[in-house]
Amino acid sequence: MDLRQLGSTGPRVSAIGLGAMGMSGMYGPADETESIATVHAAMDAGVTLIDTGDFYGMGHNELLIRDALRSSGRSRDEVQISVKFGALRDADGGWWGNDARPQAVKNFLAYSLGRLGTDHIDVYRPARLDPAVPIEETVGAIAEQIQAGHVRHIGLSEVGAETLRRAHAVHPIADLQIEYSLISRGIEAEILPTARELGIGITAYGVLSRGLISGHWRADQAVAPGDFRGISPRFAAGNVDTNLRLVEALRAVAEAKGATVAQTAIAWVLAQGEDIVPLVGARRRERLSEALGALDLKLEADDLAAIEAAVPVGAAAGDRYVAAQMAHLDSEK
Repeated sequence: MDLRQLGSTGPRVSAIGLGAMGMSGMYGPADETESIATVHAAMDAGVTLIDTGDFYGMGHNELLIRDALRSSGRSRDEVQISVKFGALRDADGGWWGNDARPQAVKNFLAYSLGRLGTDHIDVYRPARLDPAVPIEETVGAIAEQIQAGHVRHIGLSEVGAETLRRAHAVHPIADLQIEYSLISRGIEAEILPTARELGIGITAYGVLSRGLISGHWRADQAVAPGDFRGISPRFAAGNVDTNLRLVEALRAVAEAKGATVAQTAIAWVLAQGEDIVPLVGARRRERLSEALGALDLKLEADDLAAIEAAVPVGAAAGDRYVAAQMAHLDSEK
């Protein structure tokens, strides 16, 4: 497994990380036994970065990762765990904003350490910017937890260039977790150049746009209750047809390379810079195996040009999230 550095101050991690969100109901029901087997398979393949959020399944995801690590027989220090915190939810799965106050940092962290069964988290980050709390206060509070030994590195998620600068002035930021894919390229204008100027790495989620550009999604595919994609604008009637036409254009390029659509989409993200680590949200071992095949796919300049001709910038139909959730993205302002 190739390794990449998360920014100038962060840890060295596997070139592809495992995003565990889908293992806790965000895309409909998931098989827990298969999820744990997938985590084991990822570790066996050399994946060291596992990303979660304390609000995924209201703590279920962290407990699942704990069980997977314990049953793997591996040392805790063989992996880097990245945790997002601060999203407020209710018992019915509703979303009620974000809390990134200094006292909330201590509270959320204590619960995450307990659920994960560990004494430290490798990268700790607010899931979204809390508009009621200056980013300097949130970062300062996490920095205190680094001094206390409970956190190793600070990350951010879905923030804009100005917020990156303000946060980094308080304490070095290891990485910014943000959506980045062939059909989500908004970071290229300002956020990515700023991150590179400051020495901040990128962990890219949504590299397959929640399966939309995996090559496996169908326009008539049923969506399970609770599956985020049931309300996602890009999967909505009309939009999905436009987006799947892009996928078919990408498929022609992929087949010419002897690769799958998913491998080609992931390899494109990998090719955008050594400071970018794609997160793949595989819930099953066969999907993980396919995704990791992107590491063997070498894209030359002609290949990259063909890919971008198949999926031009701005060609996707629909926003990344519904309007209410887009309003919480500092990265989109």
